[in-house]
Amino acid sequence: MATTTPARREDLNLKQSLGYWSLVATGIGSVIGSGWLFSAMYAAQGAGPASLVAWVIGGALMLAVALVFAELGMVHPESGGLVRYPLYSNGRMAAGIVGWCMWVTYVGNPPTEAAGVVQYASSYIPALFQDDQLTFIGILAAIALMAVFVVINYFGVQLFARSNNIVTAVKVFIPTLCIISLLISGFDHRGGAGGPSNIAAGGGFAPYGFGAALGTIATAGMVFAYTGFRNIIELSGEVRNPRRNIPASLITTILATIVLYLALQIAFLFGVPQHLLGHGWSGINFDSPFAELAKLVGFMWLYWILIADSMVSPSGSGIVFTAANARNVFGLSKNGFFPTWLEKVNQRWGVPRRGLIFNFLLGILFLLPLPSWHAIIGVTGTLIAFTFSIGSISLLAFRRAGLAVKGSGLPGMGAVAPLAFVISALVIYWVTWSELRLTIPIVVAGVIWYVVTYFLQHHGVRELTGGWWLVVYLIAMYVLSYIGSFGGKNLIPSPWDSVVVAAVAFAIYFWGVSSGANYLIGRPDVIEDMRDQQKARGQGDETPERVGAGVGD
Repeated sequence: MATTTPARREDLNLKQSLGYWSLVATGIGSVIGSGWLFSAMYAAQGAGPASLVAWVIGGALMLAVALVFAELGMVHPESGGLVRYPLYSNGRMAAGIVGWCMWVTYVGNPPTEAAGVVQYASSYIPALFQDDQLTFIGILAAIALMAVFVVINYFGVQLFARSNNIVTAVKVFIPTLCIISLLISGFDHRGGAGGPSNIAAGGGFAPYGFGAALGTIATAGMVFAYTGFRNIIELSGEVRNPRRNIPASLITTILATIVLYLALQIAFLFGVPQHLLGHGWSGINFDSPFAELAKLVGFMWLYWILIADSMVSPSGSGIVFTAANARNVFGLSKNGFFPTWLEKVNQRWGVPRRGLIFNFLLGILFLLPLPSWHAIIGVTGTLIAFTFSIGSISLLAFRRAGLAVKGSGLPGMGAVAPLAFVISALVIYWVTWSELRLTIPIVVAGVIWYVVTYFLQHHGVRELTGGWWLVVYLIAMYVLSYIGSFGGKNLIPSPWDSVVVAAVAFAIYFWGVSSGANYLIGRPDVIEDMRDQQKARGQGDETPERVGAGVGD
């Protein structure tokens, strides 16, 4: 079984060469993709100026989640760890469901970035994007771009890694230039830009209520925009001094991202000409938001820079996520959830080529039923919140089982971990029922596939008992959404519905931690294997936390 065997030979071939700045470049370089090109407009459409509050809440959520995964990466750094940690803490059923959702969110990223590039390119090639979706030609163009992502990773992942610092610097410079230019136009009222007075225009600060602002955290791509930090964890098995570099790079990435996206939102709100707000913020609709705003305020030079960057920023992010999801496939294959032939790593290039091709073929399907950036985000943004939840469970389960080396944990995680879990549940709930129900077939498909692997591989009952809490959690989120006020039956009025969701999530969190700790304590082979891997990295020489340590430790 994958949990009881030594680290795979392919893992031993990974070089621990990544430092702080390489990780920051990976995180920020992944964050600045198509999200910055579109999220500000979609957030304004759904919430108006109250979208600024949503960005702060979304950033706080991602910071809490990032701290959770920072400790996991410190305690047990492993490439592809996002799909491996649930296996260690809660068994195969929990790992299967979460790993499936994690893989779907990753496999959806390259087509999302490709769709973002093509949608932006429609400013000068209108045939690519019409009636709020990619045309047949646009879909073919997006597929071709996804193929480029694969080819670059097929041969040149190391070359891209060496050049990523430069690419990231360019990707940071252009949004910063856009922010400064649009803020100047807003204060000068160049081209009719409304400037600060737009905050009161279009129905006031919260024209659609604060409930709508909360919903945009997931549906406007805010969660998606922050999630590039995950690639730091995906590479944690190749990091020098993970105890220092992983938390430092994660915190830097999240804080820098919060500042960047708040500034972009303010620039968009200020830059919109006030005469376009006759039908409110929901009436604002651009195919290429920031580029078209630049044209409206007379900055043609900025317009052409943004059109060029629309190919650079999302493509750079797509390349990184293409590499990261190949590692997810590798990890899921080691978990026994995907076929073992997907474990193969090309020895010459150090790349799981079969995983690359597998993800490419499946990624095409995202473009066919969901052919626009916003439509893709509506589904994958919600699944992302699902997958973040279990990190909090794994962290405290590891502590209770004595897997956290004394002094290696982050302070305050006894409070941060349950908070991150509850906030993740609220983000799921704040998605409207019409959006959330689209994820049901995806989750059900993952459950069905796990059932198949359960019988084929003859898993024991213990692999189920560690994950029953997750099944109940998913059902509870769907039921509460259906009867709640966010597009549901409104049987529980706002804000009491959110209070109920938080209380239910809090209770399920402690159930999940208890199930995980009991699973680990009943599987000494898993604990021994993880400690052997820690010793191989020089992490296991210190005294571990006591077995059965409390949740607040």
